[in-house]
Amino acid sequence: MSAAHYAFAFLSSTPMRAEPTDRSEMVNVVLFGEAFEILERQPKWIKIRLQHDGYEGWIDPQMCTLISEEEYEHIRTAPKYFNSATASEIKDENGRVFSLTKGACFPGLEGNEVKIGPRKFHFDGPLQNSSKNRSTLIETALSYTGTPYLWGGRTTFGIDCSGFTQMVYRLNGIYLPRDASQQAKKGTTLSFLEECQPGDLAFFDNAEGAIVHVGIVMEDYKIIHASGRVRIDTLDHSGIYNEELGRHTHKLRVLKSLVD
Repeated sequence: MSAAHYAFAFLSSTPMRAEPTDRSEMVNVVLFGEAFEILERQPKWIKIRLQHDGYEGWIDPQMCTLISEEEYEHIRTAPKYFNSATASEIKDENGRVFSLTKGACFPGLEGNEVKIGPRKFHFDGPLQNSSKNRSTLIETALSYTGTPYLWGGRTTFGIDCSGFTQMVYRLNGIYLPRDASQQAKKGTTLSFLEECQPGDLAFFDNAEGAIVHVGIVMEDYKIIHASGRVRIDTLDHSGIYNEELGRHTHKLRVLKSLVD
């Protein structure tokens, strides 16, 4: 690799590891079009910090393309567009086709063309209609229904609870941190469940009081969240009640509103 300290991901979903080894747990994934800073280099690994949320971890350097600092800053400020299809394709300047998952990012897309650093891509698929609107937040959340739970996942092929809320909000123009405990520090605290509106976030803690789960509030005391799969359950003052199991599965800690 050259001395460049910035890059972007050109694959649909690049695994991010906690440590520089394939046997380390996957803590996140980097989606197409996401830029990052390179913090540290090893022969087969680089440690990165994502531009959009500051999350850090290790990836294989073969899964990214180096860019200049100027190109990195352009990605930061360029208008963002997102793939809305569960699966689609993009073609590079050499005619090679890459698969894309829902949420792939196109910074500075013009027509069907996007230039990211030294590379150009052509995309003919559908784009997300980003809107800081409660009804579209719920529509986006429902589009993930049935997605299997995957620790560190952020795609329709596997997603965790905070990856789910982050992606739903991001696709609607609202940026959240990566982890549930970080997300819980954002927004306005609501005192009662009755104050909630569709699109608000509900956070849940464990026996030690640490926030370990998050979901999106819906109408009629329902919640959509990633637990086993992205599913809809009942939300009450105690927490999440799973009718299939006949018991509460998550203990309610705090309710937050991030939408005007």
